[in-house]
Amino acid sequence: MPDASADTPPGEWQLTEAGAAQAAGLRCRLPAGALLVASTEVKAIETIAAAHTDDRFDEVRRDEPFGGDFRARRRAYVAGAVPPGWEPHAEVAGRFDAGVRHWRTVAGDRPLVVASHGMAMTIWLTAAATVADPGAFWAALRFPDLLMVDLGESTVTRGYQAAGA
Repeated sequence: MPDASADTPPGEWQLTEAGAAQAAGLRCRLPAGALLVASTEVKAIETIAAAHTDDRFDEVRRDEPFGGDFRARRRAYVAGAVPPGWEPHAEVAGRFDAGVRHWRTVAGDRPLVVASHGMAMTIWLTAAATVADPGAFWAALRFPDLLMVDLGESTVTRGYQAAGA
């Protein structure tokens, strides 16, 4: 979990001490030799210790107040509502998909690991026809979470396990 503060823009939030420990545990489960790419947000970079960043993987751009019932607002957004000042779903899906296509080419035969954010990833996966109920999918995400996406098979599997693990 990040150290969220109304005084700091979300893109600059760092992981808490507990969040850093959770991220270290997650990194041990990443595929060997993977190309690691994160959004430009500090918490994503810290989560996988990424050497590469790409703003196409940043969270949904939005004008959102700090606090309040943010979970309800965000769940409504991924389920289809687009409040004024929030990035349209097609734009989120388009930029995210362009980032995946670019880095998939760069990765070649290596696995690609992307550290992103719940709403942006949910919107992209919904557009890619792998998520039937985006609200429920988003609500079930853990922090951090590790998902294996197979676009050819249109599947999302939680918790990558290395061969022999």
